Parts: sequence; structure tokens; C-alpha cells
Amino acid sequence: MIQLLVTGMSGRMGQAVLQAAGEEPAVTVAATHDAGENLAAAIAQANTVIDFTMHKFTGELVEAALENGTHLVIGTTGHTEDERELIRQAAEKIPIVYAPNFSVGVNTLFWLTQKAARILTQDRFDIEVTEMHHRHKIDAPSGTARRLLEILNEETGTSYDKDIAHGRFGNVGPRPPREIGMHTLRGGDVVGDHTVMFAADGERIELTHKASSRMTFAAGAVRAAVWLYDKPAGLYDMQDVLELR
Repeated sequence: MIQLLVTGMSGRMGQAVLQAAGEEPAVTVAATHDAGENLAAAIAQANTVIDFTMHKFTGELVEAALENGTHLVIGTTGHTEDERELIRQAAEKIPIVYAPNFSVGVNTLFWLTQKAARILTQDRFDIEVTEMHHRHKIDAPSGTARRLLEILNEETGTSYDKDIAHGRFGNVGPRPPREIGMHTLRGGDVVGDHTVMFAADGERIELTHKASSRMTFAAGAVRAAVWLYDKPAGLYDMQDVLELR
């Protein structure tokens, strides 16, 4: 049985995770936590944590999980490279599912993007990525868009630092052949829209996922927690959970 700790329980994602956990027979919500509360007391009651909070909280959470041998499901985005390294090091001792998006549909989009990039090569197709989220989202591009770009970089041999154009302004000149455009939109209550576009002379292919409810992410995170129950220490993501490797 999964004895679950839900962090950020009063937030929108925390509430969605609580609802999703209540619908999963293999999961019992053993504790909850919000900013300012005693994390050590909460994590001592659980064997698994689902976290959708702030990246600055990750260090404290990882330290507490290591002390208790607690499994982690991390859906928080916007981590610095140092914070990502902290997660990687912790995964040498405890099992962690760390993913930019827990939606089954989005992870299918990751898989499709990889396959499409191998077929729709940059000698013919220009690649653009767009994402839109609600007005309250604080990181840009989104973690999901960042992962899409990483997949495209891996498949095309391009560099995130050198070949990604984050929007365009002014007289930028003709489009460089290996450039990948990244465009971020914010507004309203949009849960999350992501599109990868491959555009060539005479044709265009678009791969799009649109989320209308946070429950898709929450249900995926609970599914990941159940999957993680008997896994050894290691760093996993939703591609592992869904067996899309």
C-alpha cells in the first residue's frame, strides 16, 4: 500500500493530486504538507511523496526523503542545473520519478516528436515549438516545452544554448537552417497547450496536445507513485512508467 504525502496540498495541483489519490485503491493519503509546516513530521508518516510545488523547495524535500528512505515523484518544474544535479545524486540512493509532465497524452507527444524528428529531417523541415499556459505560471518555457526541445536537440544534433531561438524581434534576417524556434504564450486559465511544428515547402505537420484539466497530470503522478513502489534506487521518468522506452 502506498502511504502518500502530498506537498503543496492547498495549491491547485495539490488539490488535484488529493482527488486523484482518493480514486486509486492502492493509495492512502497518510499526510499533507504546506509551506511553513513541519516537513519532517509529515514525511515520517509516508513511504512516497508527490510534489508539485516550487523548485526552491526541492532541496529540503530531497534531504528529508534521503533521511527517511522515501520514494519521490517530482512534478515541479523550473529547477536550476544545481537542483537537477541534487535530484540525480539522490536517485543513487532512493527511487525517484522526475518528469516535466505526467500526462499520458503529453508523454505520447514526446514519443511522437522523437519519431517525427527522425523522419522530417532539418534539410527539408524547419522546426518550431509553441506553448501556452495560464497567467500565473512563473517559468518559461514550460518544463514540457523544455523537454520537447531537448528531444529535438538529441534527434537533430543541435544545441539548446546555440540553436534555440526564444521568440524573434526586429530585423533578425533569414532563418538559420538548424534553428529551432521556441514561443511562449501566457494568459487566462489555460492549463497547458503544446505544439511541435515541422514546416517545409508545400507542407506542414503539427503535433499538438491540449490539456483542459489538471487531473490528467495528477492521475499520472499517482500512477507513477504506484509504479515506483517496488523499484530500486534510480532516476526514472514517465517514459519508464508508461514503458515507452
